[in-house]
This record gives sequence, C-alpha cells and structure tokens, in this order.
Amino acid sequence: MPIYEFKCLNCQECIELLIRNSEETIELKCPKCSSEDLERILSCTNYSVGGGSKTNQGASTKTRTCPSGSCTTYDIPGPTR
Repeated sequence: MPIYEFKCLNCQECIELLIRNSEETIELKCPKCSSEDLERILSCTNYSVGGGSKTNQGASTKTRTCPSGSCTTYDIPGPTR
C-alpha cells in the first residue's frame, strides 16, 4: 500500500494519499483550497540498516558539486546485482 505525495500548484500545500489497491478511485483535490491542479512529487525515503558492528558502519554518503548545484550519492550496504 504505497503512500503518494502531491503538491497543490495553486496554494503549494503538500498532501499524502494512501492507495490501497490499483482499482480504488481517488479524488485528487487539495483539502486546503479544493483545487484539482496537483503535481505528484518525489517522496523522501527512510531506511534502517541493522548490525552496528565496527566493520559494517551502515550507509555512507558522498556530496559533491555538479552543474545543477550539489549532488549526493548514497552507498547502502548489501548485495549488488
């Protein structure tokens, strides 16, 4: 059951919608201003890596400057494809 986030292009309000199944009919309307002009936004993620051993410190990040500003690369431990 994914949670989708939307931003109202009229009043800038952000809302979350829980979609239980793909056949469910959802009314996409801003609860603040009743506008139907919504844009889906990329949701932030959250994860937890267990362990805590000294050899496995969990995820690491690398931040660098790029043409569009700054970019961050996340190195999440675990098997790769």
